[in-house]
Amino acid sequence: MISRRSLRSLRLISACIFIAFIIGCYLALRSLTKEETRKDDDFKRLQALQKESLKKLAELKAAKLRLNQTLKRVPTNQPIPKLKNLLRGKAEKRPLIERYNASTFPQPSYDVHAFYYPWYGNPQFNGKYLHWNHPRLPHWDKKIGKRFSTQEHVPPDDIGASFYPELGCYSSRDPSAIEIHMQQLRTAGIGVLVLSWYPPDRSDENGAPSDDLVPLLLDACQKYNLKLAFHSEPYKNRSEMTFVNDLKYIVDTYGNHPALYRYHHKGRELPLVYLYDSYLTTSRAWARILKKNAPHSIRGTKYDAVVIGLYVEQKHNNDLLVGGFDGFYTYFAANKFSFASRWMNWRFLAKFAKQNSMIFIPSVGPGYDDIKVRPWNGLNTHLRRDGEYYKDSFAAAMNQTPPVISITSFNEWHEGTQIESAIPKPSRSHRYFDYLPNDPDYYLTLTRQLIEKFTTRKALSP
Repeated sequence: MISRRSLRSLRLISACIFIAFIIGCYLALRSLTKEETRKDDDFKRLQALQKESLKKLAELKAAKLRLNQTLKRVPTNQPIPKLKNLLRGKAEKRPLIERYNASTFPQPSYDVHAFYYPWYGNPQFNGKYLHWNHPRLPHWDKKIGKRFSTQEHVPPDDIGASFYPELGCYSSRDPSAIEIHMQQLRTAGIGVLVLSWYPPDRSDENGAPSDDLVPLLLDACQKYNLKLAFHSEPYKNRSEMTFVNDLKYIVDTYGNHPALYRYHHKGRELPLVYLYDSYLTTSRAWARILKKNAPHSIRGTKYDAVVIGLYVEQKHNNDLLVGGFDGFYTYFAANKFSFASRWMNWRFLAKFAKQNSMIFIPSVGPGYDDIKVRPWNGLNTHLRRDGEYYKDSFAAAMNQTPPVISITSFNEWHEGTQIESAIPKPSRSHRYFDYLPNDPDYYLTLTRQLIEKFTTRKALSP
């Protein structure tokens, strides 16, 4: 016979079983509902992806159509003559890409300078590849370095860059390439080409001497109404006195050329020279040549110049001032890479320059990616974000109303800072970025728009 207590227990157990059954049914129904919802979401995402793919395909077809129409464009009534090949090449020049119309060039802005590198070579003009085969640089920490290759790249399919140039692995000695570069600079509205320069018979370790290119580049600049300034690169045993010799060579050899850039500073029109890695020489040494009345001063002499030093660390402000520099630039396109390249510090730099009658030249860039030559340096990569990084960089510079803005760079392909035209490069073994869905000239066009804003803002500033 079942007791009352046992009966209550059975009822309680039955109730628990019933509740568990109800909960199980609810969870099963909920799971089925979630599955249906997930499938529905997946279907919607698939539809969105298909729609996006069709949109991209349409954009690519439109871009290809525009490019074909541009290439077929009838030349202007006053075509720009081709440069004569003043340098020895091992083969005939390849034909120019007849894309750029001189009648559409904007007025060049001589307050916007672009760093230009003449160190590229190929078998046709140089007998071998130069810089396109740049080795992967070792890390200073051997424990880290052993994880990365240090092999050279093997052009033309494998180059030391994360983007691929539209001109292919061109030679800086190819007059056709030079002419296209001049056209691209004018298309962008840039007024001054800042030439990476070594004294005669010197070069970086991956290149070859290129001072003999200067006459050709000056003539090309003159024809396109551009100016050329020198970007003095560091070399073994460079000192303040060897720099004086470099200045003498530049002034004596190229000083009378009408395309040489001169800057009005403190009542005089003088050649402007950027001095890369100036901090490698002490400020006291620089003062011997850059301070007025110093023992070897260039001030007031035939070889006087506007000398712009490189500002990297915060302590360099005092070094540049003590050294007698006329101004400073920041060069690096990677925001936060150094104190001076950090955009938020440009207000401080601009104020310091104004207080000391110095020239502040911030350096802007479209992005930064050097992993093809420094494979361990991914932390400093700055993606282009379809031009947004470049716009932000330019805006940060314009906010300080500097007299000059420099662009890093026109064609420093190794560090991915170039605004030169780039194209997609299909490859099974090497990945390259590109400017899609935009045209190969996207960053030239964007530069032109940003320069127009800079020019307008300068005109309105007090």
